[in-house]
Order: sequence, then C-alpha cells, then structure tokens
Amino acid sequence: MYQPREQFPSGHRFGIEFGGAVLSFERVTDVLRRQWPIIAASVGASLTLVIAYLAMAQPMYTANARIMMDTRQTQVLDKDSGTNSALIDTGFVDSQVEVINSDDLILSVVRRLKLTEDPEFNGSNPGVLGLIVGKIMSAFDSGEPPSQERIEHAVVEQIQKNLRVERVLTTYVLSLSYKARTPDKAVKVANAIADAYIVGALEARYQSTKRATEWLQQRSVELSEQATASDRAVQSFKAEHNIVGTSRGLMSEQQLSDLNTQLVQARAATAEAKARLDRIDAVSDQDLAQPTVTDALNNSVITRLRAQYLDLQAQYSDWSRRYGKTHLATINLANKMDELRKNIADEIHRIGDAYRSDYEIAKSREASLEKNVKDLVAQAGHTGQAEVKLRDLESAADTYRNLYNNFLEKLQNATQNQSFPISEARLISTATKPDRKSSPKSVLALVGGLVGGLCLGFGIAFAREFLSDVLRTPGEVEEELGVKCLGVLPDIRPPTRAGALLSASTGSTAPDLSRYVVDHPFSRFAETLRNIKVSIDVARLTREIKVIGIVSSLPKEGKTTVAANFAQLIALTGHPTLLIDGDLHTRSLTRELAPNAKTGLVETLTDPASLSYHVQRSKETGLDFLPSVVASRMVNSADVIGSRAMAELLKSLKERYEYIVIDLAPVMPVADSKAVSFLIDAMVYVIEWGQTTRSALQESISGSEVLQKKLLGAVLNRANPKMLKRIEAYKGKHHNSYYVEHA
Repeated sequence: MYQPREQFPSGHRFGIEFGGAVLSFERVTDVLRRQWPIIAASVGASLTLVIAYLAMAQPMYTANARIMMDTRQTQVLDKDSGTNSALIDTGFVDSQVEVINSDDLILSVVRRLKLTEDPEFNGSNPGVLGLIVGKIMSAFDSGEPPSQERIEHAVVEQIQKNLRVERVLTTYVLSLSYKARTPDKAVKVANAIADAYIVGALEARYQSTKRATEWLQQRSVELSEQATASDRAVQSFKAEHNIVGTSRGLMSEQQLSDLNTQLVQARAATAEAKARLDRIDAVSDQDLAQPTVTDALNNSVITRLRAQYLDLQAQYSDWSRRYGKTHLATINLANKMDELRKNIADEIHRIGDAYRSDYEIAKSREASLEKNVKDLVAQAGHTGQAEVKLRDLESAADTYRNLYNNFLEKLQNATQNQSFPISEARLISTATKPDRKSSPKSVLALVGGLVGGLCLGFGIAFAREFLSDVLRTPGEVEEELGVKCLGVLPDIRPPTRAGALLSASTGSTAPDLSRYVVDHPFSRFAETLRNIKVSIDVARLTREIKVIGIVSSLPKEGKTTVAANFAQLIALTGHPTLLIDGDLHTRSLTRELAPNAKTGLVETLTDPASLSYHVQRSKETGLDFLPSVVASRMVNSADVIGSRAMAELLKSLKERYEYIVIDLAPVMPVADSKAVSFLIDAMVYVIEWGQTTRSALQESISGSEVLQKKLLGAVLNRANPKMLKRIEAYKGKHHNSYYVEHA
C-alpha cells in the first residue's frame, strides 16, 4: 500500500535528500555509468583548454641564486663574538626578502643592464597572448607616448612579476629565482639582482656607519666638557664644606646606619614580646583545660597537668554515672580536678609574668636606641644639606663620565667599522644556465587538466543525480511512490517529432505509435507492456481486476500511447478486451484510433443498450474501442465519468470483457481521474522519464486516498534509449539480444 510522504517545499526536500544520500560503492558506480558522457565531455574540454594553453604559452626558463644571512662575518672586530650574538631575528631575514623585491634595487639593475632597450621588456616582442592583451589595454590608454620614467617603472614591475624570493625552510638562506624567455637572460638578471643586493648592503652599511661616526664625534666632545665640569664642581663643594669621606662613606653616615639597624632589631624584639604577652593574656580568659589553649602554649608542665585532668575527668564521668554526683568518691575526684585546673592557671600566670618582664626590657632597649638615633641626627643636622647637594653633584659627575666613556667606545668601534668591507649577506650559490624550461610544465598541466576535468565532471554528474527533481530509474520510482515499478518504456517517437505525441495534421505517423506493439511485437516496448499484463494477471489471482485505468500526473506524458498499445497487446493474446477513451477533455485516443467516430461513451451512458452501435472493433487485433465524442468541452466531465450510469456500464461490461482499459485524464489539471477512481479495479501510473518531477508526482498521488489504494504500479515512459543502455549496463551486453526494435 502506498503511503503518502510528508509534503515539503521542493527546495527543502532536495536539501534533505541530497544531504542524507548514502554514497555506497554501488550508488557511485551507477552514477558514473549513467553520467559518463558528461564526465568524458568535461575531461575533454579541460584537456582541450590545457593543450590550447600549452600551444600558445611562451616557454620560460628559471635561474636560481642563493644568498645567506651570516652575521659571524661582522663579528671580527667585536669583543663579544659568542654564538648568541650571531643569531639573526627571523623577521630580519623576511625583511631582506622585501629589500630584494624593492623598486629601488630592481631599478638599479634595470639601468645597469639597460633592460629598457631589451625587446623582452620594452614590449616590441610580446608574443601571442601579450599581443592580444596589449591590443585590449591600448583601447583604454590616453594615446600619449610613455615617458622614460614610466617605461622604467613598467620594466621594474615586469621583473618583480617574474622574480621570486623566499626563505629556504627555517634557515638563514634566501632563494632568488628569476624567470625569462631565454636561459641566458634568466642567469644574467638573477646574478645582477644578487650582486646589486650585496653591493647595496655594503653601501647601506657604509653610509649608516659614516653618519653615526660624525654624530658620535660631535657628541663625544660635548660629553667630555660636561664630565670635566661636573668633576670640578664636586671637588670645589667638598673643599668649601670640609667634607671628608672614607672607603665606606662619611663617619656620621656609618654611625647612623649602625644605630638604625640596631633600632630595627629592637623594635622587632619588642613587637615579638608584646605579641607573646597578648597571647598569654588572651589564653588566661579562656577555659584553661581546652586543648587549643595548652597546645598553643606548648608547655610541658601544662601538658602533663592537662593529661592528668583528662584522666580524672573520664573517671569522674564514669563514677558519676555509676554512683551519682553526690557520692563521696565522686566529690573527691571533682576536688582533684579543680585543683589541677588551679595548677594550670598558676602555671599560665607564671608564664605571663615572665613574658611581661621580657616585654618591659625590650621596650627599655628600644627607647634607648631611639634616643641615641635622635641625638646623632641632631648632631648631623647642620651637615645634611651639604651632603645632599654633594650626592647630587657626584651623581651628575658619574653620569656624564659614564656617557662619555660609552660614546667614546662607540666612536672607536664606528671608526673601525666604517672601512670594514664585510656585510651580513654573502652569495653562496650563483645562478647557472638552466637546461630545461620551467614553465609551462606540460605534464603537470595535463595532469591538472585531467584531474580538474574529472572533478568538474564528477561534480556535474553527482549534482544532476542528487539535485535532480525527475525520475529515471525504477528504484527512484519505487522509493518515491512506494509501489512496484512495472517497467521502463523506451521512447518510440521518431527523432524529428520528439516534441509532441501525435499531430492531427498528418495521418501517417500517428497510427504507427498507437499500434507499435502490432508492428514491433518483439521490441522492448512490447515486452515491457507484457510485463505489465503479467503483473496484473498475478494480482488477479487474489482479487478481481478487470477495469484497468491508465493515468498520469500531467498531459503529454504518453499515457494515451501506453493505453492504446497495452489494450492491443492484450487483444492479440485472444482475451476479450475493451479500450475506453475516458479523457473527455482532449479525446486524444479517439483522434488516434477512430477519428471519424460520431458517437461514443457519452451516448452509451445515456443508452447502455446501444453499446454495440458505438463500439468499433479492430479486424487485425480484435480490440473493441469505445471512443468519446463531444461537440464541445464539457464542464461536468468529472460528474459524467464518475456517475452511477458509468458504474452500471462498467458492471455490464465486466460480464462481456476480461480486460477493460480506460485512458483517463491526467490527475493534476482536472478531477476526472479522482472522480472515477472508486470504479477502477487497478491503476497503472505513467511517468514520463526524465520529465515528471517528484513534486508533481507527490501532489498528484497524495490528493486522492482511493487512487492510492487502487494503484497497482507505475511505468516509466519515453526513456532515452541511449541513456537507458548506460543505466542498465550492469545487466550485461546480451540483455537486449531478445529485443527486435525494427519491423
């Protein structure tokens, strides 16, 4: 039984199906088998573009030189030339890459090699691609002749475009590569750039050292004068104030320092004694038998007394419970406990008296030291201002002297380095003439084109499979409808008439389609219809199936051709068969089989007894056909086709015919099929291969529960024969050997 699936907007449903698709090996194989022409076309187009590029691209040759950043060469005159001082910041190495690519350095190479006169750089020989690009860009130029500066700038940009400078891994080596049309030109430019960098580094070092030397000389003279003046000021001040210093400073300062040290120690001792006294006072106010009190004092006498107290307390509790608190023995124990508590209190008072004595002694010593310090400060007060001024003068003198010494040392180093002809960079590998072109890389380009074409082809192929909203395989039909796909009918329309099923203007082609099974009895089309008949016959073993409806979602899906051929196929087997044109709107089947009919289904419904008069029989197949003839389109066609008269007519027809095939109107445009569905025993759903969307199919089927119950199966119609062979390639090359498509 078909169960309608939950309806979603088409885009949302595709996203879920595509996201939830399981890419098994078999699924991928099926996709590749069905879509291999697209993949092959993508690969072919990609390889064609690559080959065209290789044919038009200018061969380029690359020359490589290597430069090393080596600071150890500059450490020859340095005093501390350890390994740590020779390390280079990685940012410095990366900065040198930008220096080599700078406009000024490249411009010096352009001028030295006179590259503005070279045809490769001045545009006189641009090549095929360059010529095309030049023609396009010339349309946007002002037309004025370029200046020499503009020409040089263009050459610099072209060299920078072909120049590649990069750091080799994490080393201090720079790789300098230059591409040119000829090997000699590549070597010449690469070595020229490397030489220009080395020379530029030496020149920059010389100029910076020269400027530093000049500034240091001027500054050293100023600092020398300032240092001498500061020393004179210090000596004059000492002589005026009679200040004599020792190796440890002034005498008063030494005494004051010692007293300060002693005073700090005395204050610490006083604070410690005060803390102990405060602690013993706080303990005296607490329960002296508590463990926190005795443990805090850490006194052996108190600890022993408390142990005795705890033993008596335990014995007192035991005797009180046994004999009562008024018993003489219990009272004696309580007295002993009180005596122990008193002993503990006496011991604590004794300790407190000792702490108080220590505290008084510490206070006296602290007061004495404070008095001595005040006396010494008072004695040294009259010289304090002079000492402060002296220290300021000495500090200034020391500062100027140190600055002067440092600048003098730097001046000597700068003077020596000014003529030192060594830089931090050296050329470790000069560029050599390349023996093969570096670009375009033909093999790599072809492999890339092949891989790119495959990726593009696979992307398009899988996108068509997973994003497509149409049905092409029986598995997709069964997954979408939940009923068995009874077969796939190939497209039997002539190639010149692929856009329409039949045409009223011609009389030769139309009968051929409606009687295709008669003219081609061993074709795949006929065998597929036989499979539909077998499926119906198997279903007839369990229930009565005589009235068979042929229906589709939309017009022009080929249901009329399927109905005509299916009915004729059954009639050829000798079974009484009636074909009814149940589409009262278009009456396509009537125009195919009985274009001259004057009466038909409508008249039969009015007068069932006149059925024989309206039915037309084929002498070749024995098929009876009941046409539909109306003067104009009926507004109540659904009421007519689903009327009680139609039910009575079909009931009487079941007694005369074994098979009654009805070509019904499509489900979506009109309601005729839904109206007559309860009179039909089984329905065969025709789905146009590669055209009918899942959304249309869902909307058509879910609108009628009766139609869902009567649906026996579906058939894919008008399948592309070539695509069908690719889809069914897994069946083997002999699968179609039983079919004879031509008469």
